[in-house]
Formats: sequence, structure tokens, C-alpha cells
Amino acid sequence: MSVRRLSSVTGFSIDRVAAEAGDEPEVLRLENLDTDIAPPKEAVEATKAAVGTDEANSWLPFTGRDDLKRAVARSIERRGGPSYDPRTQVVITSGEGDAILDALFCLTDPGDEVILTDPTYAGMVNRVRLVGAEPVFAPLVVDGGEWRLDVRTLGGLVTDRTRVIFINNASFPSGWVASADEWSAIAELCVSRHLHLLYWSGFEGVLFDGKSVIHPASLSGMGERTVIVGSPTFEQRMIAWRIGWIVLPGELSDDAGRVQIYNGLVPSGHNQIGVRAALELEDDGLAEANREWERRRDEVLRQLDGLPVVRPAGGWSLLCNVSALGLDATQVSQRLLAEKVAATPMGGWGAEVAARHVRFVFSNEPVERLATLGERVRRAIGDRPERS
Repeated sequence: MSVRRLSSVTGFSIDRVAAEAGDEPEVLRLENLDTDIAPPKEAVEATKAAVGTDEANSWLPFTGRDDLKRAVARSIERRGGPSYDPRTQVVITSGEGDAILDALFCLTDPGDEVILTDPTYAGMVNRVRLVGAEPVFAPLVVDGGEWRLDVRTLGGLVTDRTRVIFINNASFPSGWVASADEWSAIAELCVSRHLHLLYWSGFEGVLFDGKSVIHPASLSGMGERTVIVGSPTFEQRMIAWRIGWIVLPGELSDDAGRVQIYNGLVPSGHNQIGVRAALELEDDGLAEANREWERRRDEVLRQLDGLPVVRPAGGWSLLCNVSALGLDATQVSQRLLAEKVAATPMGGWGAEVAARHVRFVFSNEPVERLATLGERVRRAIGDRPERS
């Protein structure tokens, strides 16, 4: 029998789809947030060189190496964010998951409300629940073929119990990238209602169609209200390094350090050294990787042309609204597996909007293999006209 705090915490469904897909090489692996584009070679070599050295094999420092903290602070400033004191305002964690949980422990009490988008990453939703807070969902809507935030609805969701607006941008699974007007509306709401913005920046630089980064902490009044969670997982393709960070206003940094000590305890020393090497590179390969991911996105859009798919402006995945075809997302995922396509249903990745969709991750399959996607999907769903 589960404890109460786990009663509403659901699984990803990714592991189930992956297990059923097995190791068959013909399966298009579009279910998991992986990429075959390699991490920076300098980061790999720096990590290898650090393994087994005394300085990298220690419990200390609990909140991360100073040289990595400096690299994190500089990377934020290069993107147009504020200037942070590396020693007092940056906490290094064992991946973005630890960082999210640490931040939520510092920003919320049990019973508080946290506003997220619908859809959003299930790991965000369920970490809100794990700390005892309650997720509230602001719907993303489709406008002009792309996702947009319903800012009027967002404002109406704020109550006396609301403490945090929690955004990842570029957002996954949807690929929504907030516009200047959307960021302005979020910032105005945070300032006027005395809320914190918890900003997960993992896909911040994974942008398509010439879009550029807008850093929310640089907006008026937001420096003291923004808590940043980051990692090298996506931009530097360093998935297995399991290093993350929290960057906070000064009054929260002691709290975050204490939570990290008793949650993650200490991040990997040799992996911190490898991540620092990646962040200090003038060219970490992101621009080239973005060009390839955009090619793959475009091929998936071409393959699924005519189906209710929303064009992502960033990130590694896109969504198909199978509910608009009169179908159930879990059933479609099963039908796709029969056609050797692994794709994840989005139940639990938000609320009503998420549940209508199946996610296709395009970051881990080359264009040549994606060329068979359309015929496989159409065999799975049958000849069904899109519903309004």
C-alpha cells in the first residue's frame, strides 16, 4: 500500500514503451529523450582524465566545485542573464532532477500551489507533488500552427496559495518557445502577485527557425524572483553525466545548499570536471547539433503532414493530437509499436491537453530512418480525417 504522497504520482510510460520495443533494430526509437549526437570531445577527455584522481574522488565540496560554479555563472551571463556570485548563488547538484526537487523544497510548503503549463514534463509535475505542493495547469493552445501560452487563463489561476510559476523553455514535450510577450506576461504576474519563477533552462539554447534566447531573469523585477535550474544534459548532449545546478537569489542560496546536502549529498567529482570543460568551450557543438535536430524535426513534420501535429520551435520532440482523430493516446502507442514505431502517450504530462497527444522524439534517429515514419503511422491509425 502506497503512502499518500505517492498516490497521485504516476509513471512516465516511457519505460513501458521501451521495454515492449525491445532491441529490434527496425524499430524507430522515438519514445525516449536521447540523442545520438556526441557530447563535446573535450568534455569526454576531461572526464576520463579526472576519473580516479584524488581531487575528483571526495565528498567535498558538498555544493559543488568552485570552478564549475564560475563556469555556470558565466554561461548564464553570456546568454543575457544577470550576473551571479558563483560561490554564494550557485549550487551544483546530481542532475536536473535533484535540482528541481531542491528548488521546490526551498520555494514551497505542503499545500502551496505551483502553476505549470499543460502539457509539460511529467518529472516537473510529480516533483511538485513529492514536496507536498499541488500542481495547477495553464493550457498551451495551438495558434497559427504553433503552441502559445493562454496568458489570460494563466492570470486567472493565481490564488492566495500560489507560490511558484514553473516553466521549462524550450518546453518539452511540446516544443513551445515563449515569445517576448509571453515572457512579459509571466514576469508581470510574478512581480504583481509576489511569485517566484522556477525556470528550467535545459533546452534554452535548443531553438529552431532562427529564434534566439530570451532570459526571463533579465526582465524587470525578475532577478530577485527567478530560480534557474540548468544542466548539460541537452545542449551539450551529456545525458549520463548527471550534473545539474540551481542558481538563486541570495536569500535562498543557504536553503538550497542545505537541501542539496541532505538530498543529493555530493555530485560526481569527475563529471563536474567534464561539465566545466564543456561550459568553457567557445564552441560546444550546439549550433551544429541544432541544425541536425532541425533537419530531423522537419522530416518528421513532412512525414506526418496532414495529421494534427504541432510544429515545435525548439527541444527534441513534437506532439500529435490523436484525440482529434477520435483515438486514444495509449491505444495509438500500442498500434504504433505493432508498426515498429516506439512513441509515448502523454497521459500524466499535464492535464486534459497532454492526454490527447502522443509524443515523437526526433533527436535520436537520422533523417534516413525517419523517411519511413509516415507510412508506418498511417498504417497504425488508419485512414481517419482530422476532426475540428
